[in-house]
Amino acid sequence: MSKSLTQLESLLEYTFITQSLLLQAVTHPSYLHEVSAHDGEDYQRLEFLGDAVLGMLLAEMLYIRYPQWHEGDLSQLRSRLAGQDVLAERARKLGIGEYFLLGRGEEQTAGREKDSILADVLESIIAAMYRDGGLQAARTLVARVFGELIDAPDLLVLGRDAKSELQEYLSSGNYPPPEYRLIEESGPPHNRLFMFQLLAGDTVLGSGQGKSKKSAQQAAAAKALDTLQSMRRQGM
Repeated sequence: MSKSLTQLESLLEYTFITQSLLLQAVTHPSYLHEVSAHDGEDYQRLEFLGDAVLGMLLAEMLYIRYPQWHEGDLSQLRSRLAGQDVLAERARKLGIGEYFLLGRGEEQTAGREKDSILADVLESIIAAMYRDGGLQAARTLVARVFGELIDAPDLLVLGRDAKSELQEYLSSGNYPPPEYRLIEESGPPHNRLFMFQLLAGDTVLGSGQGKSKKSAQQAAAAKALDTLQSMRRQGM
């Protein structure tokens, strides 16, 4: 871990009474397996609790923010907000990846950038704050991290798997299969930005960017779908 827990507390805008909870929240199982002198716990139990706390707080925020929405719409948005890709993107934006305790194998395979680990640790931190400072402490962090997405749910492309939609669209129209080509990668290691170009044969259908390769490909596919559907409406 290249930075101190005190710096992570500053990032979270919260000071722990029991700092060992925060240490546990950023400790990957691989680290404990390799460091025999470490007598703490990994984040897995906290992640289990954090998943439930996050779900409840998101439900509360959505219930208040959208009083006219039906239960099905609220459930769909909560599910999307709590998805691994969104959690990982929020964790990257928050900048917590630098603070993980990882084993050598995870370090060597870019564990700090893996969506699964980023998502798990964000949930673990939420649980640690809940255990240390109660529900209001966790609520404050969740509101800060997810507020902009709750206020603008269209940013999430709700319930849409654009890559699958595009694959079906191209197949039904006898187009060549899509190819996702990485054309740019920028930013520091803890805050990478990827840009993909999408081609069908030699034709560029769209491009998109995101904080992970998966989200950038989804953005490119969504753009390509919009372009193709617009062309069809215009009779092209």
